[in-house]
Amino acid sequence: MADFESLANAVIECNLGKALELTQKAVDEGAKPADIINQGLIAGMNVVGQRFRKGDMYVPEVLMAAKAMNEGMNIVKPLLVEGDVPEAGKVILGTVAGDLHDIGKNLVGMMMESGGLQVVDLGVDIAPEKFAEAVRKYKPDVIGLSALLTTTMLVMKDTIEVLQEEGLRDQVKIIVGGAPVTADFAQEIGADGWAPDAASAKDLVLELTGK
Repeated sequence: MADFESLANAVIECNLGKALELTQKAVDEGAKPADIINQGLIAGMNVVGQRFRKGDMYVPEVLMAAKAMNEGMNIVKPLLVEGDVPEAGKVILGTVAGDLHDIGKNLVGMMMESGGLQVVDLGVDIAPEKFAEAVRKYKPDVIGLSALLTTTMLVMKDTIEVLQEEGLRDQVKIIVGGAPVTADFAQEIGADGWAPDAASAKDLVLELTGK
């Protein structure tokens, strides 16, 4: 019987080598791919998210834990049968135009993937029109806009306005985040939500998608 608890602990402890070894062992023992992901890799990442939110883990550790989870996922994904792991929704992420910061955004993406969300990361310095284009192309449930500079925060407002002008605003929920961004600012620019950290962003999206 596969040892999912030890696999989850390997992720929590940011132990990449052990996570890979235990993932492979679970596969060799014939464990269901969906169980390896849900009861092992994602279960571990969920604990990491909780600890990060409480301030018991920091960004570098979370990134290492997410790497352990993702590398484990890479072993299991080819074995998944279509529909094995339910998708909780699709999210487009991007740092707005004029801003090149991406550590926070990348962390949010990893957390969202651990929640079963499909993530399309557009990268940094993304113009409002590019977000509109991506909504038409990928048909996401949610868009996540990131900004780390007070000077680029207003581009979030521009992006929401462009989506309105192009008739796309009603098709998606929009969440915003980044160090200078506040709940009041999110409300002011017409966003659907704000998250103070990556773990909260994942929970917010799952709430907005009703999963």
